[in-house]
Amino acid sequence: MELTENHRRYWRKNLNITGILLAIWFVVTFVVSYYARELSFNFFGWPFSFWMGAQGSLVIYCIIIWFYARYMGKLDIEHGVQESED
Repeated sequence: MELTENHRRYWRKNLNITGILLAIWFVVTFVVSYYARELSFNFFGWPFSFWMGAQGSLVIYCIIIWFYARYMGKLDIEHGVQESED
């Protein structure tokens, strides 16, 4: 099956947003936890490192999922590959 230019643009945008969101996930998961001791300032009344470990990371993960689903829904409509509502 030969991919059309429309499909190539769709996949290029899909891979770009996936790469960006994975980079954000990596920073939140590994970089912030690696430097947790140096991030010693209060955030909402708690030490920032504790807050990121307990709640912050989970909030950011949910935002990443929400953003990806919303972005891909719009991208599907833009490129005419949305799911049919039967």
